[in-house]
Amino acid sequence: MAMTATTIADQRDSALDVTRLREEFPVLHQTVHGKPLVYLDNAASSQRPRVVAEAVASYYAEYASNVHRGVHALAERATAAYEGARAEVQRFLGAADLREVVFTRGTTEAINLVARSFARPRLRPGDEVLITAMEHHSNIVPWQLVCEEAGAKLVVVPIDDRGDLIVEEFERLLSPRTKIAAAVWISNALGTVNPAVELVRLAHQNGTPILIDGAQAAPHREIDVRALGCDFFCFSGHKTYAPGGIGVLYGRLEHLEAMPPWQGGGDMILSVSFEKTEFNHPPYRFEAGTPNVEGAIGLGAALAWLRGIGMERIERHEHGLLERATARVSEIPGVRLIGTARAKASVLSFVIEGVHAHDIGTVLDSEGIAVRAGHHCAQPVMERFGVAATARASFALYNTFAEVDALAEGIGRVQKLFSLS
Repeated sequence: MAMTATTIADQRDSALDVTRLREEFPVLHQTVHGKPLVYLDNAASSQRPRVVAEAVASYYAEYASNVHRGVHALAERATAAYEGARAEVQRFLGAADLREVVFTRGTTEAINLVARSFARPRLRPGDEVLITAMEHHSNIVPWQLVCEEAGAKLVVVPIDDRGDLIVEEFERLLSPRTKIAAAVWISNALGTVNPAVELVRLAHQNGTPILIDGAQAAPHREIDVRALGCDFFCFSGHKTYAPGGIGVLYGRLEHLEAMPPWQGGGDMILSVSFEKTEFNHPPYRFEAGTPNVEGAIGLGAALAWLRGIGMERIERHEHGLLERATARVSEIPGVRLIGTARAKASVLSFVIEGVHAHDIGTVLDSEGIAVRAGHHCAQPVMERFGVAATARASFALYNTFAEVDALAEGIGRVQKLFSLS
């Protein structure tokens, strides 16, 4: 039987019952190449619990319909479920107003929306956009594009040899020319946890709005955007136990109300004539066209499920996994950890002397262990550490200490195999 948010909430004060949680994920109970699956690629995409699959299946089987414009029963039910998911996102983020929650295709689209609709109209030649050296490509390229168009400059805050952001440089590089700052909360390539509250404080002290990329934070820690104080926050469903193709942009209402739409089409309008179009209010102004109704419903189910478990309990469990993995892997000769920041979450990136990251991933896969190998859409990070790519193990609430040990043993097999070749 699938475990609901209510039944999990009854265990809130106890340790995470991972064995029971894993029953929510049929995909985990399979073999790969004859070995039990060890899924450690959660920073790319997490698996989906049964409650999410059931929510999406219910939409398809019982009330599949478009939203907002229909007056028949199925359309009204679909609209209620879609807007109910928006309310669930509001609760998950701690947003002050439902209108501050915009559905997008994911983090990438959310950042592009802010770059195009908020930043681009404000940028003039000589202005600056401030980001960090550990950003995902999705938090680099949109800013490059608008800077190139406006004649503005992209300014990058450096990181140190451990992968910690040099916060003093963040403060120093803020200036009257800085029109917006953008920073990742948790690095997908290093696992570094940035001091997001401090970055927001410093940006606002300079009069600079700031976007926080929460794609890696949302699955792993409690979010309160009002306490965080950021102007924009975004995350993706597929990393947060929800379907793909759905994500969220949180924006402070005063910003969203002042921003022009960035796409035109259905439902982002109040009225249209050939002479003039009157645009809808936020968040609908930014949701042109037929939305991903089933994705939003699945996202709402996933976030309710996570809240039922308790994000603090999830964070404690995953911290234990990371500590064990760090200890086990760092003691293996010939292995170098990439990213040893003072504060980390759920990501262990590494290289093995004399072995390409793709070969590491292939051999581990033959042992049933799924990791990510490559530059992780963070090529500047790879350049900073002098590597072309890393192997990355990333942890989720359903991972176990036995799986961590299997990873360490698998790395040993990689080394043995290549020492014989």
